[in-house]
Amino acid sequence: MTAPNIRKDRLEYNKLQKRLRRQVGQAIADFNMIEAGDKVMVCLSGGKDSYAMLDILRALQKTAPIDFELVAVNLDQKQPGFPEHVLPEYLTKLGVSFHIIERDTYSVVQRVIPEGKTTCGLCSRLRRGTLYGFAEEIGATKIALGHHKDDIVETLFLNLFHSGRLKAMPPKLLADDGRNIVIRPMSYCREADLTLWAEHKGFPIIPCNLCGSQENLQRQAVKAMLAQWEKESPGRTETIFGALQRVSLSQLADRELFDFVNLKVDRSGVAQSDEEVEVGDAVNLIDVLQL
Repeated sequence: MTAPNIRKDRLEYNKLQKRLRRQVGQAIADFNMIEAGDKVMVCLSGGKDSYAMLDILRALQKTAPIDFELVAVNLDQKQPGFPEHVLPEYLTKLGVSFHIIERDTYSVVQRVIPEGKTTCGLCSRLRRGTLYGFAEEIGATKIALGHHKDDIVETLFLNLFHSGRLKAMPPKLLADDGRNIVIRPMSYCREADLTLWAEHKGFPIIPCNLCGSQENLQRQAVKAMLAQWEKESPGRTETIFGALQRVSLSQLADRELFDFVNLKVDRSGVAQSDEEVEVGDAVNLIDVLQL
């Protein structure tokens, strides 16, 4: 590689590094994800996203105005051929405190789910239950997962198309039993950037042979749909994610979240002029067309 190319590559690397750290830092600040004295359990799967999350959190930890602890945790689900040595060797080399939990969820999933059916749902529930329990064991105050912006938008459409629910994955979540808080520090990061970062850093990626190899997953179909939309209208994924942060409950139809039943006319204030109404309608129309 010539000197100009080396300089260009270094410049791109620095820009990517700054962008990812800025986005993670902003997400942490926006949702108060990490507080002074927190013990953050960083869940590592061996995929590019969780490696990147640990890498970025370690970098931010060095310059953060507060003290917090990071501990890496991997759940060994006993998948055949899983390279058990990779993560311990990598984390030991980094000097990162870590735990490896051994649970044979693979056999459970294989026994319960019929051949050819999607295993991800049961696998994720078993994994989540194990990680929640272990977080309490080690006194972790936050559980960090490596989901990024694309994951969140994909989940929105998966729930919309297949569950009939308008929900995604929040950047910060209190577990149903109130015993754990889950954070997603990379909620503002794009998958393409994380792929590049993994290539730059040379993370020892471990593929998921249990569910990641199933080509016809519903998530893959949604991912392809969003990729096509992004190709036709660049920035659409960003627009959709932005919509998750600007929810108008009165414009939906959930009677539990908005009191439609008891709406009353109130003509005590100053009425809007026809011009103001028309301007408001035009703005709403523009918003719709941008989607």
